[in-house]
Amino acid sequence: MMMGTFPPTADKWSMRFHYPNFYNDMWRIYGRVFFYDADYFRVGDEKRFDPERIRAFMFERGIASCPTVVQAIRETGNASDKNLTVVTTVDLDSILSQVPKVEALFTTGGKATEVLLNLLDPPPVKSKYPKTNQCIVYPYQWHNEDRVSSMEAVNDLTLYRLPSTSRAYPLALDKKVAAYKEFFKEMGKL
Repeated sequence: MMMGTFPPTADKWSMRFHYPNFYNDMWRIYGRVFFYDADYFRVGDEKRFDPERIRAFMFERGIASCPTVVQAIRETGNASDKNLTVVTTVDLDSILSQVPKVEALFTTGGKATEVLLNLLDPPPVKSKYPKTNQCIVYPYQWHNEDRVSSMEAVNDLTLYRLPSTSRAYPLALDKKVAAYKEFFKEMGKL
């Protein structure tokens, strides 16, 4: 399951789906990784991606997507996570119960990793966070008592931290594509 932070302000959206900003490279990366075509999910020459094509692809490949942040304040009005104040985080029990076969979570940058790791009880110290292109075992403690009765109280998931797909992140697109490709190979999706 792919986990980012929070979408940009609505004026930056090119579609109503995850990573809606046309200038974010997420769907170009997926296009190159899986189809060798950065414009695979683009709608012709328009500055938008096709959310239905993306949904169908993700469903077919067994890739879930979910933000780590449900409610936030963008202090400067831009998409930078540096100026994001988290108000409400995702209810991971609720999300994971909807996708019970998830074995790995992957974050798309530092802030998403930080938010997700802060859901652990107790959260690890920052020096234990995975660096970009690394993973850690994520011992998730269920907080929903009904869920605990049907499975073990703690599930070990693997948390991978991949590079941010924002163009503001100083890494060449080819290197981002290589990182995501390596991850998806390891997950058996390629």
